[in-house]
Amino acid sequence: MITLRGLTKRYGYTHAVEDLTLDIQAGRVTGFLGPNGAGKSTTMRMILGLDHPTRGRALIAGRPYADLRRPLRAVGAMLDARAVHPARSGRAHLVAQARSNGIPVRRVDEVLETVGLAKAARRAVGTYSLGMSGRLGVAGALLGDPPVLVLDEPVNGLDPDGVRWIRRLVRERAAEGRTVFLSSHLMSEMQLTADHLVVIGRGRLLSDTSMTAFLAAASPASARASVPDPTERATLVRRLTTGGGVRVETSEAGELTVEGRTAAEVGDLAHDCRVRLHQLSDVQVSLEQAYMDLTARSVEYATGATEATTAGAAAAQNEGGRK
Repeated sequence: MITLRGLTKRYGYTHAVEDLTLDIQAGRVTGFLGPNGAGKSTTMRMILGLDHPTRGRALIAGRPYADLRRPLRAVGAMLDARAVHPARSGRAHLVAQARSNGIPVRRVDEVLETVGLAKAARRAVGTYSLGMSGRLGVAGALLGDPPVLVLDEPVNGLDPDGVRWIRRLVRERAAEGRTVFLSSHLMSEMQLTADHLVVIGRGRLLSDTSMTAFLAAASPASARASVPDPTERATLVRRLTTGGGVRVETSEAGELTVEGRTAAEVGDLAHDCRVRLHQLSDVQVSLEQAYMDLTARSVEYATGATEATTAGAAAAQNEGGRK
């Protein structure tokens, strides 16, 4: 487990990270999200002892990184996949890491096979593509078979097959009871990979919750149903809208979009009315939209589109306050 308590990092008058307190639990994949400049990389660097906190502490299994005698056996990390001497071969790079931490050299060949670089192991790293460099970085993180993984943008440069491989790899490690903490700007992939989310903005914690709860909080009750029979469809719409508080849109194909009711509630009502349904599902916003709404006011480098989103979010909040 990774423990952060009041973790703070300031550069002069700039607050890179401010009073960050959270527990990154074992047995699940925790996604780390935030706009550029939010403090994600600084937080990861403090966890790994590369930056010293101005205040607070970061602990791995109850100990600071600097106190770990064989750190690669305790935590595997990838922060910058390109931070390797370009003239070294991939294998030589990993052998040096292994020897520095008392890891058998045979483990190097095992992780090279795991990440798919066995055939390129003796090539100079400077000839590697971005995706290959990422695989080498993951190999280094796996070298000590650690109980904790910290990965910054591990899918950068990977093709679709590589992205699926990373997803499977981190989920398997979490299922084994390990701690997995990873960042990514690929929202669709994060939605498929992470069990839990930590979101920061301008160095401060914005959310620390499960993926399910994060999306549910951003999604008002809404459902979609397919009712093939026009008469039954009209009956269901009439029952749904009785009493107010529910808005129903009907498509030409006979689909109903119901705002103000969950799929379970629509299904129960359809059963009571003896209405036949062909499809029924909850409608949920994407992680991307939920994240954009949450961080709209925390974007450091806003484009015109971002500013419009921020203005829209502010208007929605003001409207909600007037109701």
